[in-house]
Amino acid sequence: MIPSKRKLGIIAGGGTIPKALIDCCRQSGREFIVLAIEGNADPDVIPQDVPHQWIRLGQAGSGFKWFATEKVQDVVMIGTIRRPGFKDLVPDMRTAAFFTKIGSKALGDDGILRAVVKEIEAEGMTVRGVHEVVPELLVKEGALGRYKPDKQAMTDISRGLEVAAELGRLDVGQAVVVQQGLVLGVEGIEGTDELLRRCGEYRRKGKGGVLVKLRKPQQDMRIDLPTIGPRTVERAHEAGLRGIAVHAGNGLIVDEAEVVRLADQYKMFLIGVIPDVVC
Repeated sequence: MIPSKRKLGIIAGGGTIPKALIDCCRQSGREFIVLAIEGNADPDVIPQDVPHQWIRLGQAGSGFKWFATEKVQDVVMIGTIRRPGFKDLVPDMRTAAFFTKIGSKALGDDGILRAVVKEIEAEGMTVRGVHEVVPELLVKEGALGRYKPDKQAMTDISRGLEVAAELGRLDVGQAVVVQQGLVLGVEGIEGTDELLRRCGEYRRKGKGGVLVKLRKPQQDMRIDLPTIGPRTVERAHEAGLRGIAVHAGNGLIVDEAEVVRLADQYKMFLIGVIPDVVC
């Protein structure tokens, strides 16, 4: 665990996982502040009594400066970030200089995130993975609920791992939906929720498909790990899927008790898998 005396700066995107980190800091007494990304972070998960600022993506440079002024030592980037529009990207002077410096290195999500990490650490702060602060968020290996995948589901999971690994290698996405050996859809810029909605329209008769989420092979463990939560289970159920497989030790699960409860309620399996070791 990271020493609790080190002040933490949380860069909060969408979803409920920033709240899990905020709650953990409060329970442990760790000092922290939050930089919330407009159009991404949910105001409902950031309590008003928490020291925080709202910024556009284009104001990231000013946000990093605030962290430095507040003597932040560790930084965690957590939550989903949607693809920005032009208004979001109009840069402050610091951010404009950053984009000029990285230039073509910013091709792809991972390229941008790695450059951001480098920029933050140039300020003397250390970027940490959320799993270093809240290790219990990591997905455990094996079945997490009452139900387990059958032979057909295991075949679909293996196929999904194969496709997701290639998808990740190309820095496209982390998730894929497979049914009866057929790839119904892969994750692109739309995110997992939209992938599931789209695949629900393509589902075939017979046994339902599976959602597989895998960390990209080249992905830094500190940023953008594949994540599931209660909404993932709800969307997967609505899409007619019968299970979810997530990269064990390399993915995050938010509100695990509720995720497992929902999976059991819908008679869906939930399993943490390691590529090449899915049995």
